[in-house]
Amino acid sequence: MFMLTPPTGVFQHAKKLFLSEQAGQLQEFARKNVANALSMANMVMGLCSILCSLNGHHYAACWLLLVGYLLDLADGAVARQLNACSALGAQLDDFADFTTFGIATALLLQAHGLLDGILVIFYVMAVFTRLCFYSSGIPFMYRGLPCPYASAILACTSLLTGANVLVLRITAVLMILFMVDHGFYPHDKVLESQAWKKIVYAGGVVMVLCSSFPSACVYYLIWSVSYILFPAALWSCKV
Repeated sequence: MFMLTPPTGVFQHAKKLFLSEQAGQLQEFARKNVANALSMANMVMGLCSILCSLNGHHYAACWLLLVGYLLDLADGAVARQLNACSALGAQLDDFADFTTFGIATALLLQAHGLLDGILVIFYVMAVFTRLCFYSSGIPFMYRGLPCPYASAILACTSLLTGANVLVLRITAVLMILFMVDHGFYPHDKVLESQAWKKIVYAGGVVMVLCSSFPSACVYYLIWSVSYILFPAALWSCKV
């Protein structure tokens, strides 16, 4: 009795087709979720910063916020570049921002008393308000200072002053006023704009990974303060 066996080439062709389909599905999954992964990484930085603050690791808590700052600037650019913007991605970005630039940043204020606790609550609520009223209704514009810049300024100030409580309080109050103010700020498409802005971003990465903290803090302070002082002249998408 003879058994009919399919040609080996048919099996090989089917195997290649299956593997190519699997590879295509993986590529599509990666394309849709790489920006979400950056947002999740930003949230992880915020959670780690919270744990560091609660355990007295002040230096690490501030440094993690600067890493979150870089991740936040990257996730939107990556999503738009890969045409992977989604409602889920927007929600993940907001949750990550609230965790990192709201709760984690507010803990730098070291709330040991009633007044400090009230300031922490006001800071977190200012970030919450800023995220809720993120859109200005004008294309490529924000209403109120984006919270990553406020966080970077507060983290750098904390590192440079040795966590001086008075200086941190004053800085936090100023950042709250900037965030709840209805002034307009340009959409900070640093990675989708002129070459010099991409160089600024690359410099920020190098500073976090390779530089000593005083020079890195000065770099991030200049970067963030310039966005507040010269938003249209330097950081507008049209510049």
